[in-house]
Amino acid sequence: MSKNEITWSNGQWSDTSAPLIGATDHAFWMATTVFDGARSIQGHTPDLDLHCERLNRSAITLGMEPVMTPQQTVDLVHEGLKKLSHTTDYYIKLLYFAPGGFIQPDPSTSQLAIHIFESPMPDDSGFSATFSEFLRPDPSMAPTDAKASCLYPNTQRILRDASARGFDNAIVLDSKGKVAEFAVANLWIVRDGIVLTPELNGTFLNGITRRRVLLLLRDDGMEVREASLTPQDVLEADEVFSTGNYGKVLHCNRIDDRHYARGPVETRAHELYMAYTERN
Repeated sequence: MSKNEITWSNGQWSDTSAPLIGATDHAFWMATTVFDGARSIQGHTPDLDLHCERLNRSAITLGMEPVMTPQQTVDLVHEGLKKLSHTTDYYIKLLYFAPGGFIQPDPSTSQLAIHIFESPMPDDSGFSATFSEFLRPDPSMAPTDAKASCLYPNTQRILRDASARGFDNAIVLDSKGKVAEFAVANLWIVRDGIVLTPELNGTFLNGITRRRVLLLLRDDGMEVREASLTPQDVLEADEVFSTGNYGKVLHCNRIDDRHYARGPVETRAHELYMAYTERN
């Protein structure tokens, strides 16, 4: 079995990716797919239980019936990790999809798949971003309360456009012109020692790493506020950074032509999160 990746589907582990969806399946043509991403960092799996809980909620939002409890999925992930080396970092991809149904999915056909693959944690060398012309949809327009795969083509075009303009990432606004998040992570700024992150308005998910970092910073004695932020607020910030499953805590070093140094708050947030990871 490969030391670099492993897949679970149809009740068994494999080092190959077995075909799961066919041309007649609901998940293929009606996008009945949700996913969640977690991490194994040097053998530690921070907040894996919360990712598995959100996976099930997302599946239910899209009309599916989870076939495992969150704890059963947690146990299955740990079973898979034992088949791999724990001397590196892994990305844990959790998926639900429904093969059956016509316009509506057949909940009784819901299936779970898991893909665990080697994915080193990125270094915190900084990333650049620009403001995107594409927006996050309102809750009345899309299933924004789920980590639904159908939301990601919009993210993909946001990233393609940012890349074409020479940036690594993009800041996405909501329909009212307020800052929602980065294209692939939640957004944070620091002004005059106060830590700010966009308030939840239904256009983006309350990220699991976002919630964890918010608690860690508050417990560390920092003032952290969820607030309505404008693009100008971001440009005038002392620090800008992101939180998300892939990189956990990463600093943004440039937005358009404005440059930002890696600051003490992001540095501390990164330290606190990695210390939390080592305990879990």
